[in-house]
Amino acid sequence: MRFRKVIKDWMLPIAMVAGASMYLIYNALPEPIHKAGPVLEHVLAAMQPLLIFAMLFLTFCRIEPKELKPHRWHWWLLLIQGGIFTLLGLAAFILQKTMPEVPLGWIVVLESAMLCMICPTATAAAVVTRKLGGDVPGITTYIVLINLLTALLVPLMVPLIRPASDADFWTSFSLILAKVFPLLITPCLCAWLVRYLAPRLHRRLLKYPDLPFYLWAVALTLAIAVTTKSIVQSDMKFGLIMAMSAVSLICCAFQFYIGRHVGSRYRPRRTVSAEIEEKGKEVRKVTAGQSIGQKNTVFAIWLAYTFMTPETAIVGGLYSIWHNIYNSWQLYRANHQE
Repeated sequence: MRFRKVIKDWMLPIAMVAGASMYLIYNALPEPIHKAGPVLEHVLAAMQPLLIFAMLFLTFCRIEPKELKPHRWHWWLLLIQGGIFTLLGLAAFILQKTMPEVPLGWIVVLESAMLCMICPTATAAAVVTRKLGGDVPGITTYIVLINLLTALLVPLMVPLIRPASDADFWTSFSLILAKVFPLLITPCLCAWLVRYLAPRLHRRLLKYPDLPFYLWAVALTLAIAVTTKSIVQSDMKFGLIMAMSAVSLICCAFQFYIGRHVGSRYRPRRTVSAEIEEKGKEVRKVTAGQSIGQKNTVFAIWLAYTFMTPETAIVGGLYSIWHNIYNSWQLYRANHQE
């Protein structure tokens, strides 16, 4: 029991260290072994979606369709994310217009901040939110809404910051939806089909509440391995990497803070007792914080390569380090308050 408790408390740090160690050990092996690199990359690329599908499927098994509805805090967070992303995009546009010879590093840092702000909520955020005692239907609703907002805003802003881009609005919009929605909607539909068509199987699946969390730990290990590879193999200047690290850290801290703040300010429409309100306030703080703070960093990397300056792709990996460190601390604190 004590061993299981230690594993539960330190699962995320263990996964992060394991992921970084996996790549560093592989990188230190003799050159002939590296010939297997492309095969391993294909295996990892295939495993990630499967792990995410299984994790989301098990999580959605606990959600009823009628629970998915927007709340007032959803609209505030969408306004904050979309508004700051738009302002940063306009700043990048003005900078390039007024300073034609602006250093590439400045644009990369600005675009990195844009990515950190508009990047949608991680699909795994529902798993962490549940472990922290948050509202899983609430964050699932926000995941759908923020992906739609991203699909609308990114195609509108890209022509401003990258005039040479030849992708029109509808092409970009379709690309983004095709990237995120199949992996989000398919496990949701499958979970609801099992709920209504195979209730006995559904009840059996509910007996393993911690399984999505352990699947996420495996997915995180693989993601950190890929992040470590991108940082080690990057040929960018050290100063620029440090600037992007600082930007990703500031954006991460700001978004977790503002999310929790908005969640705490929201009040239910009906009158409730002080005890119920205090408990509900904590649930909203957790849910709103995870909604805007925990990001789909793999998607951020894809956005960078597809629509932004390619050098910005590394910021997705850097952000994943910060939000997972914060999640580790939150989960440790939650486990010791039980």
